[in-house]
Amino acid sequence: MSSKKRLDYAHSTAKIINFDNSSKFILFSDCHRGDNSFADDFANNRNIYFHALSHYYREDFQYIEVGDGDELWENLTFKSIFETHKNVYLLLKEFHTSNRLHMIFGNHDMVYKNPSYVKKHLSTYFEPVTGKDVELFNDIEYHEGIILNHTETEQQIFLTHGHQADWWNYTFWRWSRFLVRVLWKPLQVMGISDPTSPAKNYKELIKVERRVKKWIVKNKNLMTIIGHTHRPRFPEPGDIAFFNDGSCVHPRSITGIEIENGEIALIKWMISTSEDGTLKVIRVGLEGPQKLKDYKTE
Repeated sequence: MSSKKRLDYAHSTAKIINFDNSSKFILFSDCHRGDNSFADDFANNRNIYFHALSHYYREDFQYIEVGDGDELWENLTFKSIFETHKNVYLLLKEFHTSNRLHMIFGNHDMVYKNPSYVKKHLSTYFEPVTGKDVELFNDIEYHEGIILNHTETEQQIFLTHGHQADWWNYTFWRWSRFLVRVLWKPLQVMGISDPTSPAKNYKELIKVERRVKKWIVKNKNLMTIIGHTHRPRFPEPGDIAFFNDGSCVHPRSITGIEIENGEIALIKWMISTSEDGTLKVIRVGLEGPQKLKDYKTE
């Protein structure tokens, strides 16, 4: 199956979410939440992420995770990840309870493609204080794609992780997971990166981006947002409408995409130093905001 057919399938089976200019979304991807071991790339930014997510919860944003939220190649089970980052998952539970949580699976959490696996591992968690199972993400669904459909302009925005344009990590994800667990995870502590990952291999990154752009052009420049490569992308109106929200495992910062007031923006959350020497988490605008209708094609 070609990357075109894989992207076509993700688009044709995507969940549709209607929105208007009063809707607010925050998109993060590639959190790669792990077990706080030396290989847990998320651990360094977990306080930044939690602070940012708390802000968006208070401001009534809907949260869309565009794949690879959980690192289930390096880690065998969700349980060890949950216990490490419990505060994060309890906050995500609040989004879910208020119907503001939308999840897309990527190659590193491809197991969530199976509803039975999701129901078994994510529905409840064991609370040691009470000695009972407690509801977590009851009835949650993971999708390969999501389409945001503007109810007034009928403009659509397609969201998917982007590994559909990466034949090795899509078709042979089980083999990639095996290699990561037995080979690259131990070598990571020595500074040796996985060469199959587009986030760590520039040539693969360019190939993935080229395939996604080609698909966008063939689909009448459909506004498309992915993750996977970890490289933030924010085009000018009139260019190929290819966006990437970056990742949550950048050194000392996380990047994401906000959609609010009919506009889209690329943002970064990072730790800054105040004049008195105290540290604080701040939000920085990188690109935009740009009106969504400026990317609309007839």
